[in-house]
Amino acid sequence: MNVENTDKPLDRLPIFSLKGVQMKTFHITWITFFFCFFAWFGMAPLMKIAREQLHLTKDQIGNIQIASVSATIIARLLIGRLVDKFGPRLVYTWLLIICALPVLFIGTSHSYTSFLLFRLAIGVIGASFVITQFHTSVMFAPSIKGTANATAGGFGNAGGGAANFFMPMIASGFVGLGFCTKEDSWRYAMIVPGIMLLVCAYLYYRFTKDTPAGNYKDIERSENEKKNTFMLAFTDYRTWILTIAYAACFGVEITIDNFAPIFFTDSFGASIAVAGMAAGIFGWINLFARPLGGIIADKVGNVWGFNGKSLMLALLLLLEAIGIIFFAKAGNLTVAITLMFFFGLSLKMANGATYSLVPFVKPEAIGSVAGIVGAGGNIGAMLIAFLFKAKAMHASKDVIENGVTKTKDLIDYTDAFLSLGYIILGIAILVLIFRTITAKKQHQVAIA
Repeated sequence: MNVENTDKPLDRLPIFSLKGVQMKTFHITWITFFFCFFAWFGMAPLMKIAREQLHLTKDQIGNIQIASVSATIIARLLIGRLVDKFGPRLVYTWLLIICALPVLFIGTSHSYTSFLLFRLAIGVIGASFVITQFHTSVMFAPSIKGTANATAGGFGNAGGGAANFFMPMIASGFVGLGFCTKEDSWRYAMIVPGIMLLVCAYLYYRFTKDTPAGNYKDIERSENEKKNTFMLAFTDYRTWILTIAYAACFGVEITIDNFAPIFFTDSFGASIAVAGMAAGIFGWINLFARPLGGIIADKVGNVWGFNGKSLMLALLLLLEAIGIIFFAKAGNLTVAITLMFFFGLSLKMANGATYSLVPFVKPEAIGSVAGIVGAGGNIGAMLIAFLFKAKAMHASKDVIENGVTKTKDLIDYTDAFLSLGYIILGIAILVLIFRTITAKKQHQVAIA
């Protein structure tokens, strides 16, 4: 196939190519999504510094973590419909510009209230995922959609791991260059992802198109594509099965991105840098695990169809649940990191498997289906954050600072992770039951 001249969706993914609007869009999309996640979770590894400077309590920390994922729920639902109507190019550009503002200005916060509001506003950037999945879906043929979606999503989601890994270094860099004190370093560090969002807004507007055939305003669209796509997606029960499943995998991913750094510092005594690097491993798994989930799902789907992919998804959720249960019982940092890698692999493959199914629920309403399912991931993250807030317990540890012994309050999330593992186990069984019932119904219809 001539990649450079075709105006049709590609039936392959030449990952190292920049020829044609499909591959240009693919690469710009995942890079943009990467920096969206980087900005979204940029504060996570710096929360310990902000917590001490702003004197945040345990309850306030819990509320901030809830706020960081709550705004995304409404944003994803809204963005899904907007993308179906106006196209991904314009919607993504405006989302990036608008969300760059709270990222740039969260450093001006000097109270719990203002910090909470900025963190809430930053959460809107999580809606970028819906646009990414829509754009890759329309650029690639059905046989490769799962692979394309999962690869773009996986590369982009790695931004969460990159934030945990690099943001402490960026903060230390500003201190080392004399721009600020250690206490204010988080304020300066957040300027970096804010600027990157503005750069991505320019790249997206300048170098992408809505579809292989051109932008929405330049092409003829069918009447089906102009319908109320949200209701089409809303009334299909398969949308809701995938929504629950995505809450159990991506909802947990956001939880780990937000809570793992504090868990490693408070439960295992790790430094901010070490905790950030350890939590960063979880994000970097996205580079290969989510694409792997999409690739395998495409192969399974080519043989066993929608139901085969559904069974694969249920089994991955089951493995994820088992891994989280053992992670909660880890006795030291090394064991915890190893187990995090194991359940992270299953979780991110489940993410890829979920969105290999999304484009086939309602092909004429991809944006709305992606929005509802994506919102499910954040609903899961919000409910999990409430769980963690309720389960968190203070522990105390004596530390020596400048020759003076101080007692510091720590937050223990061990019980919360254990409860989470059992909840995911229950959801995996439910998805498996729903999948079995659906398969039987379809078999009976086929026989009739």
